Amino acid sequence: MTLSRLFDELCAILCEDYTIEANAIKALRKADAEIDLKYQSSPLSAPFLNVMAQAEAHPICDLIRDIPFHWVPPETSKDPLYKQHSHFKVHVELLGPTGLVPSSEVRVGLYGMLPYSEYGIRTHPAEETYFMLAGNAFWKRGDDAYEQLFTGQRSYHPSMMPHATRTEDSAFMSVYIWDGDISTDQYRYVGIPEE
Repeated sequence: MTLSRLFDELCAILCEDYTIEANAIKALRKADAEIDLKYQSSPLSAPFLNVMAQAEAHPICDLIRDIPFHWVPPETSKDPLYKQHSHFKVHVELLGPTGLVPSSEVRVGLYGMLPYSEYGIRTHPAEETYFMLAGNAFWKRGDDAYEQLFTGQRSYHPSMMPHATRTEDSAFMSVYIWDGDISTDQYRYVGIPEE
């Protein structure tokens, strides 16, 4: 199994006008994507597959659905509250310290949430962006109100900006990028924001 086509298509989606995305493109282009996926895959559940099959979904979703990834909740923190608020999330780190392809420069991966879920306020030193591939989600940045984003839109979070995500009646799938200090040592999760 090769990730070369996926990496090429991700490079085509991302925008070199944004430094964080330009750095991801550079890392994806130099990565050795000729890897053997040596694990038992775990498929996406129906809400993800359904939203990725919708007409509005980015065409890359067809390719993503065909790759036998091991979709699991992220393990960014060992905090019990974080773990409690993670069972409705799926991700695959494609490129990064724990990625399918190792990198110490960036983290690039795929990330989604089920409908009617909320992933609360978190901060981390890495700057981060999410590019929506399918479905929709509400993103909170700093003190701003939640903003609904759809396929093709981005939620960008500078280093240490508090941010949160929630879904209503739709799952979503996205590509995420971490750049800068990509360690998880200073990742902090404080839970669901008060409104």
